[in-house]
Amino acid sequence: MSHFTDFFELYFVSLKIKGKRMTKITMLSLVAAAVLYTGCGEDATDSATKAVESTKEAASHAADATTKAAKEAGAAVEKAADKAVEATKEAAEATKEAAVEALDSAEKAVGTAVAGAVDSIIESAGKEAYAKCAGCHGADGKTKALGKSPVIAGQSKEDLMSQLKEYKAGTRNKYGMGNLMKGQVATMDDTTIEALSIYISKMK
Repeated sequence: MSHFTDFFELYFVSLKIKGKRMTKITMLSLVAAAVLYTGCGEDATDSATKAVESTKEAASHAADATTKAAKEAGAAVEKAADKAVEATKEAAEATKEAAVEALDSAEKAVGTAVAGAVDSIIESAGKEAYAKCAGCHGADGKTKALGKSPVIAGQSKEDLMSQLKEYKAGTRNKYGMGNLMKGQVATMDDTTIEALSIYISKMK
C-alpha cells in the first residue's frame, strides 16, 4: 500500500510543478518510477522474508543438533553407570569367591590337623591298652597265646572289635581262654576296645 501512496505523492508534485495537465512523457516517467519503486520494495520484502526463513531453519537445525547431542550424552552417561555397577558386582563376587576359598582352605587345614591329632590320640590309647596283651601275644602281636590262638597282628579292626566285645560279655571261649580274656578286657570301654583293635590291625 505504501508504494501506491508514494506514487500518488509524486503524481501531485508533478501537477504542482507543471501547473497544467501532465504531458504524455511526464506520465510515462511517473509510471516507470512507480513500477521501479514497487519492484525494489518487493525485492527487499522477498529478501527479508528469505532471511527470516533462513534464520528459522538454522535455529531449527541448531535445536535438533542440541537435542541429539543431549540424548547421546545421556545415553553415554547411562552406559557408563551400567558398566560401573557391573564392575562393582564383579569385584564383590570375586571378593566373595576368594573369601569362600580361603574359608574352605582353612576348614581343610583344621580338619587335617584335627584328624592328625585324633589319630595320634587313638594310636597312643591303643598302644597303652595293648600293654596287657603283649605278655601273651608278643610285642608285635605275632605270638600265639599259650601256643594255641592264631596270630592277631594285622587282623581287621572289625573282627578284633567283635571278638574283644564277646570276650568281655563272656560269650566267647576259644581255646579255653574265655575267662582269661574276659578279665583282660573287663575294664575296657567301647572307645578303648576300638583304639586297641585299630592298633593291632596296623601291626605288620
